[in-house]
Amino acid sequence: MTLIIEGHSFHYEMENLCRLFFPYIKIKVTHQQIDDINTVFTGVKSSEDGCIITVSVKLGSFCKKNTDFVDAEHIDNENEKERRMSVLLFNILSEYCGFTPKWGILTGVRPVKLLRMLISKLGEQEGIEFYRNKLLVSKQKTDLSLLTMHNEGKLLSQNKPNSFSLYISIPFCPTRCAYCSFVSSSVEKTAKLIPKYLELLCKEIEYTSIIANNLNLHLESIYIGGGTPTTLSAKQLRILLITINKCFDINKCREFTVEAGRPDTITSEKLLAIKKYGVTRISINPQTLNDDVLKEIGRKHTSQQTISAFDLARSLGFNNINMDLIAGLPKDSLESFVSTIDKIIKMSPENITVHTLSLKRSAKLFQDEIQPFSKNEQIVSQMLDYADEQLLKHGYLPYYLYRQSRMVGNFENTGWCRPGFESPYNIFIMDETQTILACGAGASSKIKDPKSDRLERVFNFKYPYEYISRHEEIIMRKDQVKSIYEKFC
Repeated sequence: MTLIIEGHSFHYEMENLCRLFFPYIKIKVTHQQIDDINTVFTGVKSSEDGCIITVSVKLGSFCKKNTDFVDAEHIDNENEKERRMSVLLFNILSEYCGFTPKWGILTGVRPVKLLRMLISKLGEQEGIEFYRNKLLVSKQKTDLSLLTMHNEGKLLSQNKPNSFSLYISIPFCPTRCAYCSFVSSSVEKTAKLIPKYLELLCKEIEYTSIIANNLNLHLESIYIGGGTPTTLSAKQLRILLITINKCFDINKCREFTVEAGRPDTITSEKLLAIKKYGVTRISINPQTLNDDVLKEIGRKHTSQQTISAFDLARSLGFNNINMDLIAGLPKDSLESFVSTIDKIIKMSPENITVHTLSLKRSAKLFQDEIQPFSKNEQIVSQMLDYADEQLLKHGYLPYYLYRQSRMVGNFENTGWCRPGFESPYNIFIMDETQTILACGAGASSKIKDPKSDRLERVFNFKYPYEYISRHEEIIMRKDQVKSIYEKFC
């Protein structure tokens, strides 16, 4: 497909809208007219009393053209012109594809943050109306956004200018899942790197604590993610957790999460080590309770192992457990997904996070064209509808929500919890309202200006071998945190 841009600078949004409907097709962008059977033309042309926006789509035998006129009053409003062009393109592609995405023309990661900004600017009623009527978000997704906004607002209101959260990356997994695009390495190939990685990670944590103390920052939450942190042995977990306890006052933290993640990495020895050193929340992530689906996506565990790991954690006193599920996995039917939701709700974890399958270019499912996976938006929509309905019915509330590119049906990921069990870290990272200091391979520190919405990032190297071989550079990069704060203040 070729996207033609003429007379405007809305290239990024037009390309994202095309990807919304065609997530797996290569899109070529040009500023020149070409003769091709698959083209999307988007143009702005000045007239005497305003400008004319034109969108035309030619896909095989399908051909349609829409126009809109922007009067002199709005001629300098680039956001309004971009919105109108987006609506024109959205309507044509919805007609061609035979479905209307429920998030309308929104392609951004943080729709709830956008809704909050609109309500703050326009008032609640007008903000909601703009969200629905101007951005074409369905009533269902508007209601979900509004409920999530109100629930996360309780924690956001408690945020202080000098607050921060600590993220620690353990980029190792027992095996790589077929849908995964995260920076994670199979232990089968990289186990020899773990001891050195852990040693250097502890040094980075120590240096980060010095910077945080010098800046008089207050630690709100700690999140150890990956990868699968419980790929580490119990001894290695103790080393990591002792370092964190030595460097930071965790007694003042509202949350300390470890993603235990894969049930085949969970043992009583590891859980006891985690509990001893102050962890208050863990994740045990089945993704599905269908063994055929687990096998299809490369998971080397059974649904029974998930249940056993959950029961083990409960028996050892863990009273805040999250479980991740994914809608749209290969070989997963609506009936199978419904069964998974029902069983997970019956287990009664404090948090249930419902993701939609998203296929990045680095994922095995994307790379293997013959690998089957669900592209059926209607079925995934029914999966999410059922999950939302049952979770609300059983006392769970949505408290954070985000979206990714190339999601099946352009849907969303939603974190649900029982009241009082919200994860502060998940809210802060999604809303970008707090500094996140991050350690480890692939980690990205986000430094938030306490006085404005400005945000600057400091990146670590992506892969474990880079992290190890260039560790001195990572420590030097951490000094940027101090200089950024000095610039902000």
